[in-house]
Amino acid sequence: MTSAAPVIVYPPSEDGGRRVRIGDRFVGLAYGTTDIAAFAQEAGLQDWDDLDVVRSSLIEWRGGGPDVWAS
Repeated sequence: MTSAAPVIVYPPSEDGGRRVRIGDRFVGLAYGTTDIAAFAQEAGLQDWDDLDVVRSSLIEWRGGGPDVWAS
């Protein structure tokens, strides 16, 4: 099953990090919305910041939204 959202943020791990996938590639482990914004910028969304991450419908949050960083 594929997601309609090109960015998927997976549930938090024990250390609070969340894996992030953009398209078909895992881009890293995020510890906050700033990390996700940085991954999005590297993927070509140059003007993205924390607010874009929180508000965007391009992001599918699994295991909690942008305010969940602990398992």
